[in-house]
Formats: sequence, C-alpha cells, structure tokens
Amino acid sequence: MGAQTAFEQEVARLIVDSLNLEETAPEDIEPEAPLFREGLGLDSIDALELALAIGRAYGVQIRSDDEDNLRIFASLRALSEHIEANRTSS
Repeated sequence: MGAQTAFEQEVARLIVDSLNLEETAPEDIEPEAPLFREGLGLDSIDALELALAIGRAYGVQIRSDDEDNLRIFASLRALSEHIEANRTSS
C-alpha cells in the first residue's frame, strides 16, 4: 500500500465525505488506485458531485466536458496533484 501525502489524505477525506462513502475510510484509498470502476467504484454522477465539492473547497473548476477528466480523475494522486496545481484557496 502506497503512503498518502498529507494533501492526499485531505482530498481522500473530501471524497469520502462529499460522496457519503460510509464504508470507506479515507486512509484506505490507495493513492495510485483507480477512483472509477475497479477502484473505488465511482460513476459519472459521483464525478459531478466530487467536482462541485472540489470547486467549493479549493476553487478548482473541473468541467464535465474537459478532455483531461480521465487523467484528472485517474487516481487519488492524480486528482490531488491537479487540485494543488490549480487551487485558488488553501
């Protein structure tokens, strides 16, 4: 199991809280594991809800038609790196 960075832990907590993943502990989300399908099992509705939560928490806007969404949402690590590179608030 790869270790989460402090910011990845924060983003994992946001994922669990905003999507009400009651059976998943934030620290159990593998940084490199896929967030969709075989990973956490998220779907497109979850992606929309998560994008809204990220926008509120970090000021990062992720549009549903962004061609980079597959890369952005590939894993906890990819998502965290995208937020860190683009956030407007801490």
